[in-house]
Amino acid sequence: MKNRCINNQKVRWMTLISLFHLFTFLPINAQPDWTKKATKSVFTLKTFTSNGSMIASTNGFYTGTNGEAVSNFTPFKGAVRAIIIDAQGKEFEVTSILGANDMYDVVKFRVNTPKSQPLSVSTAIASVGSMSWLLPYHEVKNLGGGPVRKAETISGEYAYYTVAMPMTENLVSCPLMNNAGEVIGMMQQPASAKDTLSYAIDARFVDSLKITGLTYNDATYRQTQIRKELPSDLKEANLVLYLSASQMDFTSYVALIEDFIRQFPNVPDGYTARALQEADGSDFASAEKDMQQAIKCSTTKDDAHFTFARIIYNKVIYQSDKTYDAWNLDKALAEIQAANSINPQPSYRQLEANILFAQQKYEEAYQIFSSLTSTDLRNAEIFFGAAKCKEMLRDTTAMLALMDSTLATFSKPYLKEAAPYLWARAEARRNAGKYRDAVTDMNDYETLMAASVNDNFYYVRHQTEIQGRLYQQALNDISRAIQINPQEILYYAEKASLEIRVGMHDEAIATAKECIGLNANNSDGYLFLGLAQCLKGQKAEGISNLQRAKELGDPQADSLIEKYQK
Repeated sequence: MKNRCINNQKVRWMTLISLFHLFTFLPINAQPDWTKKATKSVFTLKTFTSNGSMIASTNGFYTGTNGEAVSNFTPFKGAVRAIIIDAQGKEFEVTSILGANDMYDVVKFRVNTPKSQPLSVSTAIASVGSMSWLLPYHEVKNLGGGPVRKAETISGEYAYYTVAMPMTENLVSCPLMNNAGEVIGMMQQPASAKDTLSYAIDARFVDSLKITGLTYNDATYRQTQIRKELPSDLKEANLVLYLSASQMDFTSYVALIEDFIRQFPNVPDGYTARALQEADGSDFASAEKDMQQAIKCSTTKDDAHFTFARIIYNKVIYQSDKTYDAWNLDKALAEIQAANSINPQPSYRQLEANILFAQQKYEEAYQIFSSLTSTDLRNAEIFFGAAKCKEMLRDTTAMLALMDSTLATFSKPYLKEAAPYLWARAEARRNAGKYRDAVTDMNDYETLMAASVNDNFYYVRHQTEIQGRLYQQALNDISRAIQINPQEILYYAEKASLEIRVGMHDEAIATAKECIGLNANNSDGYLFLGLAQCLKGQKAEGISNLQRAKELGDPQADSLIEKYQK
């Protein structure tokens, strides 16, 4: 009896095992009726390097009717080209990347095919215990299946499946289907060749991948050279266009602009971006054609006229050596006035003032700058523009007051943005004879720009300090100029001259000898050496050196020789 029970138990276990294998690996005639149709959506993917060498071959499947497809991302790394081979053996090019996620090794892309037959993506997470089927490329007889063991949540709303089913590495990126013929997941790399469990990432997650304005140039996408498709949303595409101008190399950015124009032919931004590139490359005729098109298709024509005026103005001011008769300041003025007539804006008025200034219409430009100080655009640039107008109108008092207003737009302690205006006011104060005030501005400038000031800065401040009778500071600065650039003879001559001026005759003699040591054919060294020696009472040596300076062509030597020979 006991043996009979044991035998019955063995029979039950053998029956369960047989049923499990039957359930997991059903023969083709017992498999779902959607199998043959679904295989038309699965394909082989091959990627290649620039020299044509194949990087990898994998699987993938369509999820959309316009060539949208998914696969694993690894084969795309370093690829410049990719193709798919469908169930009928036809080959089609991959044209663009639509989205990618390196963490889960998945990618969505577009295939250049007149029509694609997609799998239907399930809208719900497959329940644990439900049957699933692995659909391979063109091998329906090997269709395998198994129950879903786990459906772990990822990214809030998607699943990562564990399936009781073994798979080989060559089945990565094949679709995982449910009984209704819907794709629930995309197969991932198995943990090992002997693993009895397989893993798949939710097909909804892969199909949802997309590029946005902020992710377009992410490190993930830089791993492949296959073109990235612009977002279908205009705002996102515009953000890509804006950010890429400073992030892409020239060739890639030009290609991006062309993509934008093809995708959004009735939007002005692509034509404007291309016009800017053409103007930078001195192709002004093409730039004008594109700007006319931008104006034509723009719903905010004032902005297009403003951009055109700015392009023309920049060409006239910064590319004056390039000839293009159709573009001049009158043309720029007409464009900005057209913008102002449609929708007056402070930024438009500022450009108009800049154009008028370039036309030497200083009073008209000043009136605009002055009016802008009462608008939201009130900033350092506006006050500085007004100051430059007053400078050209020779109104020094008003110019200096406006320079003060320029700096008053910044709070202390100053940030680097104030540095150019500090230097401009320093020069204005120096030219107006306000030397000590100029030195104060130069000191503030040095504090802000300590890492980039050079020997010329110290030389200029040294000269300003002399005029302000700040002799010790002047000596310190000329010494710093020499320290930075010890080969500049002028600095030694200036130092020796100042040392003589403040009665430091021994120091002047030493400095003058350094000057001669740098260039024995320069008259300055002999002139200041001879003068210092004469002032110290060494007239014979001094006159000899003054004579040498005379021989080298120094015009001051004669009068000094005459003075000290008496």
